[in-house]
Amino acid sequence: MAIKAFRSSILHFTQDAQAEYFEDGILLVDAETGLIKTVGKAEDLMGQLGDVDITQYENKLIMPGFIDTHIHYPQVDVIASYGEQLLDWLNNYTFPTELQFKDPEFARETASFFLDELLKNGTTSALVFGAVFKESVDAFFEESSKRNTRMICGKVMMDRNAPDGLCDDVQSSFDDSQTLIDQWHGNGRQLYAVTPRFAITSTGEQLEKAGELLKNNPTVYMQTHLSENKAEIAFVKELFPERDSYLDVYDYYGLLGERSVFAHGVHLDEVDYKRLSETNSSISFCPTSNLFLGSGLFDLQASKDFNVTVSVATDVGGGTSFSMLQTLNEAYKICQLKDYKLDALQAFYMMTLGNAKSLKLDDKIGNFEHQKEADFVVVDLACTALMKRKQSKCKSLDEVLFSLMILGDDRAISETYVAGKLAYKK
Repeated sequence: MAIKAFRSSILHFTQDAQAEYFEDGILLVDAETGLIKTVGKAEDLMGQLGDVDITQYENKLIMPGFIDTHIHYPQVDVIASYGEQLLDWLNNYTFPTELQFKDPEFARETASFFLDELLKNGTTSALVFGAVFKESVDAFFEESSKRNTRMICGKVMMDRNAPDGLCDDVQSSFDDSQTLIDQWHGNGRQLYAVTPRFAITSTGEQLEKAGELLKNNPTVYMQTHLSENKAEIAFVKELFPERDSYLDVYDYYGLLGERSVFAHGVHLDEVDYKRLSETNSSISFCPTSNLFLGSGLFDLQASKDFNVTVSVATDVGGGTSFSMLQTLNEAYKICQLKDYKLDALQAFYMMTLGNAKSLKLDDKIGNFEHQKEADFVVVDLACTALMKRKQSKCKSLDEVLFSLMILGDDRAISETYVAGKLAYKK
């Protein structure tokens, strides 16, 4: 039979950001289409199941697959590189590594490892930077297609302030990006993002072409970096003295909009927040990266005050973990230092339905509504002796989730399902 049933504690969030929790719940999935049939209390659904096979879990929690809104697949081997802040880190570690991605076989092997690592950590969708080479993005989408994961990726556009072998030019960058859009955007579960690395590595002419790509292809995404590091901001001011701010550079070239995701946004002013809000652009909060590279402390409260959409992301390899649970752990600490309390329900909403909404994908992923794509994770609440002991002391769902996001990592992911099919098992 095509219908599969999964019985466990189940948590997801409704469109109004409210938690819906079933202590003893059933998730029904159509295995042929890979879509959700329904979710609810076991006692309400058991009578409807007939001879449907039920996969039953003890001491587990089923949740929608985690979503990562900013991550670099060519930086797998750069993770945990010592001693630099952003610009030196790029020059000394990242750029030399990314030169290797001209080789399609190297790119394919890395993409395969990267995607498997995401699934091992319960992440089923991500907004991903490729390298400057078209081959790197083809390799990524080919590997993602094999796994049927819903991924967004783009070729980095970079025509200055990088090694010669890593620079494209204005026209080739435009042409390669359009070719990739034509081949991959909407091909199965694959989607494309126009990807100027950041204002430092693109001329005005290239940023203008990025804006042209967005205008010509209105359903694609745009991803880049914004106001991560003070030295970076100063360099942007040198390169674009005629613009009012770092954000204004992107605004001038038509790169703001509801599918535009700006990673970091650590150092923004009131004018920036207002403009991001007016254009429905979003910020991707990357806590482990901001701490590791010494970039600064993101102000979640300020973003909320100005009604700016914020998602949360790992930013591997500046980020230090593929785990969205570990990412929430560090997000909580940054918020503590900024006198903001990030509670567990808000955090888990952000990395599931909240992140889906920020990517305009909440019609497809992010919760367990009827006909959504059946990407979900089975979380082991007794994955370590310490976790098991802590969970036994928890008296509420908030406490269960908070201890999970502070103590959890890839060991907490028991199984990951993609479109209703098992994609990872611990």
